[in-house]
Amino acid sequence: MEGKLTQYRKAEAESKSAPELIVMVYDGAISSLKKAAELYKAENSQDGREAMEKAKRFVVHLYTTLDEEKGGEVAANLSAMYAYLIERMNFIQATKDIETINNSIDILTNIREGWIGLADQVKSRQPKNGGNAVSPDRKKGLSISV
Repeated sequence: MEGKLTQYRKAEAESKSAPELIVMVYDGAISSLKKAAELYKAENSQDGREAMEKAKRFVVHLYTTLDEEKGGEVAANLSAMYAYLIERMNFIQATKDIETINNSIDILTNIREGWIGLADQVKSRQPKNGGNAVSPDRKKGLSISV
């Protein structure tokens, strides 16, 4: 079953534009942060820490796949934001502070909205025959398995 799920996820990812893949990574980070908050509220520190680690891996992925040369000022600003979020996640793991988790979720949600707008723009430029307007090499290096 795990093999079929992996194949499905790979096929799904290959059909997405780069901005859509990035939105998926944001979704993973946000979901993991929400899970960590629930677990910390339930005083389940071990599983909460694991959920925080997963959230951190998503953000580290976003951070390490930035291309500041091509992305210019926007990429530099995102880089600083991701570094800040990673630092906050370390703080959360030490303190289990729910308010900081919620603030991190808010930040990621706001940035995610911008990526959704970009994904919508890319979709509107796709050829009418259903092809993907994003070249396959633009997707290289984008991975959603964390």
